[in-house]
Amino acid sequence: MYMLLIPVVILGCQKPKDYAELSGIITNPNSQQIILSNESGYEKTIVVNSDGTFSDTLKLSAGRYIFTDGNEYGTVYLENGNKTSFTLDTNAFDETLKFKGDDAEKSNVLVEYLLLQEEQLIESIFDQSSEDFENTFENFKTEFGDLKNGYASIDAAYFKSEDDSFEEMKAFYKEYFEERQAINKDLGKGTPSPIFNNYENYAGGTSSLEDFKGQYVYIDVWATWCGPCKKEIPYLKAIEEKFHDRNIEFVSISVDDDKRSGSMTKAQNAWKRMVAEKSLTGVQLISDNGWETDFIKSYKISGIPRFILIDPKGNIIDPDAPRPSSSELTRLLEKLGV
Repeated sequence: MYMLLIPVVILGCQKPKDYAELSGIITNPNSQQIILSNESGYEKTIVVNSDGTFSDTLKLSAGRYIFTDGNEYGTVYLENGNKTSFTLDTNAFDETLKFKGDDAEKSNVLVEYLLLQEEQLIESIFDQSSEDFENTFENFKTEFGDLKNGYASIDAAYFKSEDDSFEEMKAFYKEYFEERQAINKDLGKGTPSPIFNNYENYAGGTSSLEDFKGQYVYIDVWATWCGPCKKEIPYLKAIEEKFHDRNIEFVSISVDDDKRSGSMTKAQNAWKRMVAEKSLTGVQLISDNGWETDFIKSYKISGIPRFILIDPKGNIIDPDAPRPSSSELTRLLEKLGV
């Protein structure tokens, strides 16, 4: 007797997954976790293994999410039912961030947009003429249009926030541009620098600008409560180390004062505590009257961090110099032969 074997094919519909899958590999991770969040208050901590790998399932609403790794961050599009992964090297975060999986193009285009911003809206645009400044933004807008056209599969509505914020971004940059133009008019290259005298030095005693004559002086104006100031600290320390044996002094001036701290004693204590905790290098000073000190007012400083570069004769090179995190600073110092 023969038994006829008939293959049975079971046809059916699988229930859609009610979660998103996110995984990846981070080379040189900054921490042992990444934090995923959005503007609606969603937040999830994802563990990063010792080899840089991570994987998790997430129940969430479809949309963009920010993930942070230490001080670095990126944007990813996530949606329940999707499987998404990314790889990156924190030594070149934005340049190496690549997404794969479902709707990966919605994340990759945002990376390209950020890189386009970094390429077009560089520090030197603030030294352009008004006409060239306007042309820079028109070129940026055109380049972004070309980028969107390259991702034709993505609905135009996806870029609404970028489109809507363009004029706002331009207005923000223009305000800074006009402020810098005014600063350069009164404090242009070659102008004798305003001076400071007898600022308290963390190392002991006091210091004045005159003490550094004969050297280039790179001044960092900051405060212990200033987030963007603190973000520049690792880069400033790296620059100080690179130029340690050269003819330049790195001077940090805190504008911590009684208005924010409650008393000048509390302000000084907060400053000393952070200098110690962050192992800050270079010359660490605190201004004698916070924002109201003559040096700060003479340089028209209304926001921090602010960086100033002065030549060995005490003349201004740049009253609003590139930040330590900008590669332009290193290029400028090398060009000067520091």
